[in-house]
Amino acid sequence: MKSAPAANGSAAWKSRSYDLLCVPVVFVFSPSGGGATQQDRHFDNQTGVTGMGKLDGRFAAITGASRGMGRRFAEALVSEGATVALFARPSDKLDEAAAILGDRALPVACDVSDPESVRAAFATVERVFGGLDILVNNAGVSLISKIDEVSDEDVQSEVGINLMGPIYMCRSALPLLRRSGRADIINISSEAVKLPWPSQSIYAATKAGLEAFTTGLRAEVRRDLIRVTTLRSGYVSGGELARHWSEEKTAEFFRVAAETGHARLAGTTGISPHSMAEALVAILTLPRDVDVDLIELRPTAP
Repeated sequence: MKSAPAANGSAAWKSRSYDLLCVPVVFVFSPSGGGATQQDRHFDNQTGVTGMGKLDGRFAAITGASRGMGRRFAEALVSEGATVALFARPSDKLDEAAAILGDRALPVACDVSDPESVRAAFATVERVFGGLDILVNNAGVSLISKIDEVSDEDVQSEVGINLMGPIYMCRSALPLLRRSGRADIINISSEAVKLPWPSQSIYAATKAGLEAFTTGLRAEVRRDLIRVTTLRSGYVSGGELARHWSEEKTAEFFRVAAETGHARLAGTTGISPHSMAEALVAILTLPRDVDVDLIELRPTAP
């Protein structure tokens, strides 16, 4: 392990885990309000690797990056030359993702629902990267239950990860993002805000809250030239939100969704994870004189 980088973000380190737990498309554009720039920070490792992609020299943090869509996002950003901090709870999946992505990935074990864990995580990001240009709040959980049957633990988990997590992340990231001059915050939301599914009312409420937070934050940081975007997702094929559901609850969930029409409206063929990742890169590489306030991605197929 090499020494931590200087404040300008030049780094020479090997990937290791930091345990800190001690398609129809709708675009809404607006002017970004300026075009200040900052000298690029460039990542170099022992082999002298330098990125050649659209995001060369940029540093990112992605939550929920050990698996699912978060991992796809990380792969896409690394492939475009970014260096990415993989925020997730400690697991073999996190170590595996970091090993596959190589020297442009920094695994950072973090519970986004715990503000102290988030603070410690960003202290490491600042020490190792020297700054930050991109924050993607992707981590999310959906625990299906009728509202009169849901446990206190499940309520706290959904609200903590889906809503409080992005708030804690943005709060800790902003001092680094303000120094960038070309920063982006992308908050991942869901079509559930428009049509909440039965037994997912808490999930829908957290995503609606996240979108409201995103709108307010955008107004707060516009003078800092930080773009803040809601990426609202429809049904994505191979998604992992349902990985904690029991077979019995899953069968009942989709039975009711078929009766109410929710399943038909969502579509039967999801967006590919690759397409979602391409959309993220497209937002991040737009000219700096525009913001994307909201982009909604839905499957083309019925």
